[in-house]
Amino acid sequence: MNLFYLLKPKSTVTYLNKNHTIRQGLEKLRAHGFTAIPVIDDNGEYIGTVSEGDFLWHILNSGNDRIKFQEGFNVIDIVNEERNLPVKTDVSMDDLLLRVMDQNFVPVIDDRNMFIGIVTRKAVIRYFYDKQKKQDNAE
Repeated sequence: MNLFYLLKPKSTVTYLNKNHTIRQGLEKLRAHGFTAIPVIDDNGEYIGTVSEGDFLWHILNSGNDRIKFQEGFNVIDIVNEERNLPVKTDVSMDDLLLRVMDQNFVPVIDDRNMFIGIVTRKAVIRYFYDKQKKQDNAE
């Protein structure tokens, strides 16, 4: 199967720019109800992911929970570059399944390392469920 059937394109994905302030990031998380969001740079390259925990630890470590104070920090200050490592478009479905076992979504990049979207855990589970159901019906 082609990964593009499962891909949520960048235009439909909530993401942050590395230069957004901590306040902007928190507001976007809250508005959309997500626990983690991809982060890209000004050129559109995937940088990493930030989670609610990253924001929480930053606020605790800064010693100031005032939202106005958090405008002095950018998302790049807290982004986790090791979480939610991206895949290229030629990833196998088995490798994709292994990735979503540990994370809610998998960022997808093209050959130029540009962020093009995500594949959600739900989409991968649905793919394998439908595949199994077809096999069961064929028997």
